[in-house]
Amino acid sequence: MSFFKKIFSSDKKDQNLSEEAKQTLDKGLEKSKSSFFSKLTKAVAGKSKVDDEVLDNLEEILVSSDVGVNTTLKIIERIEKRVAEDKYLGTDELNLILREEIAGLLSETNQENTTEFKVPKTGEPYVIMVVGVNGVGKTTTIGKLAAQYKKAGYNVVLGAADTFRAAAIDQLQIWADRVGVPIVKQQMGSDPASVAFDTLESAVKQNADIVIIDTAGRLHNKINLMNELSKVKRVMQKVVADAPHDVMLVLDGSTGQNAFEQAKQFTAATEVTSLAVTKLDGTAKGGVVIGISDQFQIPVRYIGVGEGIDDLQVFNKIEFVDSFFK
Repeated sequence: MSFFKKIFSSDKKDQNLSEEAKQTLDKGLEKSKSSFFSKLTKAVAGKSKVDDEVLDNLEEILVSSDVGVNTTLKIIERIEKRVAEDKYLGTDELNLILREEIAGLLSETNQENTTEFKVPKTGEPYVIMVVGVNGVGKTTTIGKLAAQYKKAGYNVVLGAADTFRAAAIDQLQIWADRVGVPIVKQQMGSDPASVAFDTLESAVKQNADIVIIDTAGRLHNKINLMNELSKVKRVMQKVVADAPHDVMLVLDGSTGQNAFEQAKQFTAATEVTSLAVTKLDGTAKGGVVIGISDQFQIPVRYIGVGEGIDDLQVFNKIEFVDSFFK
């Protein structure tokens, strides 16, 4: 079995998910795992080697698991290459091969291997601008993120720049109160850029470590969205020159292929630098994490695997693949 790539061995020392967090991850991916492996078991039933029919079935399984067509083709091509090189691959080895190739794909985009909530030191507040359509769990993700960063010892300030909906401002206020962090807000209909400016000014005065800015989640007009986000960026840079340091797109994992479309729209409207994929615990479409990360070449930074505050986890490619193939 010399052809097996030991891709996990060098990274194991950096993993530090607690047992409780591992259990949460396992539980959150349970629907995706059971759906995927029940299909895979049927696909290889009666087969002893990986042949064209098995690969065709595997391709169908990956696509139906919302891995995405392009990423699925990459995985199939990699397995075909291994079949050609090794002449004979048994179906009993398919799980390990899949695990290795999927981890390899994730490693190309997700270079870091950590489970800690941390940000680079910049000498100024580290600014995260959060984007995403309404309903994906954007504001909830911001609240949970604020809680995790505060627990890690950071001083956090929230900015309610989604001024299009009063509910968004109110919801973020509830999270700020719950977590115990300051929030900067204005009235509904206010200029989002003005809110962002005030937030950063306040954060600088408070010597804050991290600023998380919520933005409106409208996609009805990509040009308007592009202009609005560009303006928010320009105004923030009057206070913190390099802001935002991270533009995080929040996607609802349960929407499958619709999440791909949202990623396409937002990456066209602004420079997205990281992803947070939510609601993985309520869906069998966990494969979307693999596909979106690969297709858009943007690292997945956080995943939501439950409703509790602690159920937002730093995405760790090793832990994710270990859990998925456990």
